Amino acid sequence: MLAVLWLSAALSAIAFTVASTVRAETERTSTDVDALRAGYLAAGAVDRALLYIQWGPTYRNPDGSPRYFSNPTPLIKLEFPTGEASVEIIPESAKLDVNKAVPQELMNLLLALGVDPGRAQTITAAILDWRSPTPGESFTQFDQHYLSLAPSFRARHASFQEIEELLLVEGVTPDLFYGSYTRDAEGDLVRHAALRDCLSVYGSRGPIDANTAEPAVMQAVGVGANVAAALVTRRLAGPFRDRKEIDPFLSGGPGAARITIAPSSIATLRATARLRLANGQLADVQRTVSALVKFLGSEYDAPFHIMRWYDNVAAPQ
Repeated sequence: MLAVLWLSAALSAIAFTVASTVRAETERTSTDVDALRAGYLAAGAVDRALLYIQWGPTYRNPDGSPRYFSNPTPLIKLEFPTGEASVEIIPESAKLDVNKAVPQELMNLLLALGVDPGRAQTITAAILDWRSPTPGESFTQFDQHYLSLAPSFRARHASFQEIEELLLVEGVTPDLFYGSYTRDAEGDLVRHAALRDCLSVYGSRGPIDANTAEPAVMQAVGVGANVAAALVTRRLAGPFRDRKEIDPFLSGGPGAARITIAPSSIATLRATARLRLANGQLADVQRTVSALVKFLGSEYDAPFHIMRWYDNVAAPQ
């Protein structure tokens, strides 16, 4: 009898373990399927947003207002039968040109992103070294460091061709390049801006777009942290459509001349999608994709060209 009881207990434990494993795998598979469907929905949102931008100057409502799109429109919200998506339109003029930004701008940017001064100075020097030629193709101290790595390499000593090259620069970590998360007082994850949000090989050498620039970019060109935060708070209520709406925040201070409404022919379209459940509520799972797009104009057969596509992007706040 005792042996039978022990055998029954063992079989019950095995059955419970198998049932728990099957349930966990079923839930994981369901989540993966929802994530895949949300990814396709986000990709479709990018396609629809491109059409809205293309149709913007042509289609009008009875009152004459644009039916689909007008500049500046930093955010397009889209409804689909299976869910909803929001598409951010971020012109490259919201970022600094990584090949032309002066040392002080790079230093200010890194400090605004929370990098300690010593490391910020090293990264600034390393970026300048990477994009600058050397006399007689001589080796720099940064080259010596890169050659000690496995695999080894040298700095380009020429212009950055892709922003991802920053990941090779001494001092730049994936967290700094892609962004990191911390928890707020309520325990929710808060994403912090990263280098890829602030620098670009197609970025601005002059005007910075007030509607989409990260606060760190504004601080990099001389705008105070409080003023940058106030600009971000104001644009949540709606985009700036006239320079006169921006001037009261800047009051002619440092960097004031560069913060304006600055459209660009190259922009990032970042779409975040969530599925709609059978009960009408939105699923917790969301996916974000983005495309770097060059707008060519209506005179071309293809009025836009997708330069880069990113399937897995950190979701915006």
